Amino acid sequence: MNTQLPTVVAEGVAFWASRLPGWDVARAVIRGEQAAPENAAARPAPALLGPTERRRAPDTVAIALEVAARACAAAGRSPSELPAVFASTHGDLAISDYMCATLVATPALISPIKFHNSVHNAAAGYWSIGTACHAPYTAISAFHHTFGAGLLEAAVQMACEQQPVLYVAFDVEAKGALATMAPSRGLLGVALVLAPAASARPGGRHLTLRIDADEPCEATPSRSAAASLVADNALAPCLPLLEALAADEPTTLQLTLGERTALNIQVGRA
Repeated sequence: MNTQLPTVVAEGVAFWASRLPGWDVARAVIRGEQAAPENAAARPAPALLGPTERRRAPDTVAIALEVAARACAAAGRSPSELPAVFASTHGDLAISDYMCATLVATPALISPIKFHNSVHNAAAGYWSIGTACHAPYTAISAFHHTFGAGLLEAAVQMACEQQPVLYVAFDVEAKGALATMAPSRGLLGVALVLAPAASARPGGRHLTLRIDADEPCEATPSRSAAASLVADNALAPCLPLLEALAADEPTTLQLTLGERTALNIQVGRA
């Protein structure tokens, strides 16, 4: 069973990883135009947060807000006007590990700030407050299929409402006992502003999406030099789409939505 979705345009693209700090760097490495930096970059410090909030923000919030702001700037869209979809495979496992350990040893000493930051929609909440955005947001997780599921959610919302939607996906380092069950290393975030083809701004890339269901599926593998730099992060399945967006020629790829459901994507010039 196949379901075709309306074509969307990726107006703005943002990417951040410890060895690929920004879309310009990541795109050049993917295209083989330069080598990745030898040293890992410092964690982003999102400008839309005040100094105190910036210092207290966990890695999930820092990376999500960084790529979200960069994608909006690249698209020339106001962050305060965009509905958003935030997706993360695991959320903040470091905080979850801290909370579990503290509840076992000294439950009365658990940090209210860390508890506040432990919820899966923490990054989305910080974004909506920091940008004064009153548009709705969605925060989702679909385990190994999170990136594809989030992209589909954002595309469906855009098609239904016929207005641009911000899509933000991120995952960070897993810590403690949870890391043995849900491994993830480093920081990785990607954001896209998706707009209807009829009203998109010039310079974006066309994404034609089709859901293929009821048959075995495999995700398109990453093939660029960037693959090894993000392979251990839970959000690594995002890279084939970024490779397609970095390419000059039209490309077809597949992301998984489940064991027998795939998101087929054709990427072309707008």
